[in-house]
Amino acid sequence: MMSKKERVLFGTDGIRGKAGNYPLTAPTILKLGQVAADVLLASRPGEHVGGVWPVVVIGKDTRQSGDMLEAAIAAGLNSRGVDVRLAGVIPTPAIAQLTRELKAAFGIVISASHNPFDDNGIKFFGPDGYKLDDSIELMIETALLADNSIRGIREDFSSAIGRTAPLEDAVDRYVHFVTHGNETSLLGGLTIALDVANGAAWQTSPAILSALGAKVLTFHNHPNGLNINRDCGCTHPASIEKIVRETGAHAGVSHDGDADRVLLVDETGSVLDGDEIMAIAAISMLSEGTLNQNTLVTTVMSNAGLDKAIKDAGGHVLRTNVGDRYVVEMMKKGGYNLGGEQSGHFIFRDFNTTGDGIVSAVQLLSIMQQSGKPLSELRKMMKHFPQVQKNVRVKEKPDLRTVTSVHQLVLETETTLGDGGRVLMRYSGTEPLLRILIEGQDPVYIEGQIEKIATAAQTAIGE
Repeated sequence: MMSKKERVLFGTDGIRGKAGNYPLTAPTILKLGQVAADVLLASRPGEHVGGVWPVVVIGKDTRQSGDMLEAAIAAGLNSRGVDVRLAGVIPTPAIAQLTRELKAAFGIVISASHNPFDDNGIKFFGPDGYKLDDSIELMIETALLADNSIRGIREDFSSAIGRTAPLEDAVDRYVHFVTHGNETSLLGGLTIALDVANGAAWQTSPAILSALGAKVLTFHNHPNGLNINRDCGCTHPASIEKIVRETGAHAGVSHDGDADRVLLVDETGSVLDGDEIMAIAAISMLSEGTLNQNTLVTTVMSNAGLDKAIKDAGGHVLRTNVGDRYVVEMMKKGGYNLGGEQSGHFIFRDFNTTGDGIVSAVQLLSIMQQSGKPLSELRKMMKHFPQVQKNVRVKEKPDLRTVTSVHQLVLETETTLGDGGRVLMRYSGTEPLLRILIEGQDPVYIEGQIEKIATAAQTAIGE
């Protein structure tokens, strides 16, 4: 699989940038639609009907630039003989689900997630509802950056023109998908404060929580194209904390702009971090025997206290590079059904193929309801290890195993910490920095060790 560093336009979650600036201009995104069709449909000859290729589903969040980018990429797809179904404003995970449900060729989301309104982005889901592999994104990017796209793949259908039409029941389909199979009283008796960030979940999440019996107090649910994520949502947890304290809600739920993430707030108005949420979910699933291979998948950024909590409950933790796509890749490879990131992306793979904010919220709220314990009590399942971090500016980025003075200190520290902590060292992908993190149960020891390691790194490779 290609490394994400080999890609120029695609990052860990699609193409991002300022709307109206390259590459998020109408001509470039039109061409992106063309080359995406060329690349993703190249291996599917014979699936057309009467010269028209399978449909593609497109969803977006509430940014004012979404209409322009939607029209551009739909036109590019139409010009390649692809029919387009517009799901309108809808959460990212809904497109993953609708792509599978409609047996679409692929799905597209127009969103910049938690970024400000003037940013936007494009990301793709394959027909199986999973994000595209890095190697496929690289193929699309290479074609997009070339002078001419790979037009010769389907010359015999070059005259076919696709059509665009609304998918008018998209919201209802997604609400049904999340609530189907659950009792209408699942969350009965709970009052939930909900912050939808003036984003993609402004219709769906209130409908879902209400359908499951909760009393829902919804905030930041008047999107105007400019106010997505503005002083609200996951990136502003103080907002939902304040709302819970003022309303006396049993819990708070807060999304980001495209609702693939979620934050939860306990009844005291204190936000839970992603590690606490994963601990609650994993330990509950361990007790029920539903956690596949007794394993939780998370990234290198999660606190070592999460590993201890899961180990003490009879499970274990696997770690990946930063990015929910890498969590999902490991989950697929190993057959695991629970994973996530400290940042609020959680993948309950028994329910959806990608991070799904409202699915995650429903799972945690139902655990709270069934246990009879508030979130303030459930979060005690995990105790955070003390953590220290330090950055060192570097003039080069060699393999740290070859920097003997640093490597020996790291080995010494890891031996002393044992299962009671860890050392994480990685270079920044965008700056000349070495990032050092140590976690352990003895704050004095880890503070002393990080100073030793940072000094050694500064001497060996520092600017």
